[in-house]
Amino acid sequence: MAAGPAHRQYWVYILASKPSGTLYIGVTHSIKRRIWEHKTGMISGFTKQYGVKTLVSFEAHRDVSGAIQREKEIKGWLRKRKIDLIQQENLLWRDLASDWHQLPMDSLRSE
Repeated sequence: MAAGPAHRQYWVYILASKPSGTLYIGVTHSIKRRIWEHKTGMISGFTKQYGVKTLVSFEAHRDVSGAIQREKEIKGWLRKRKIDLIQQENLLWRDLASDWHQLPMDSLRSE
């Protein structure tokens, strides 16, 4: 049985073009699908234009309002603080979604 909206998780994520490169902060309820969209260029705009495709940080939230609030909070930080947040958990700026994308899109629909 699929989880209803009350059981849904929301994600705040940070993408980078390269270590200490261009950053993008977003929010989604389907992290694997959303990152796949960024990586494949399905989403027109900032991330596609600047090649921002590497997932360097993400965190889960229980409700959408908390996730949106956190996204806005991080977006308001100075760049140094954003980089510090990334490096707390991902010092080498590894792609945290590197093994997610061998999956066909159909398998991501339930995420």
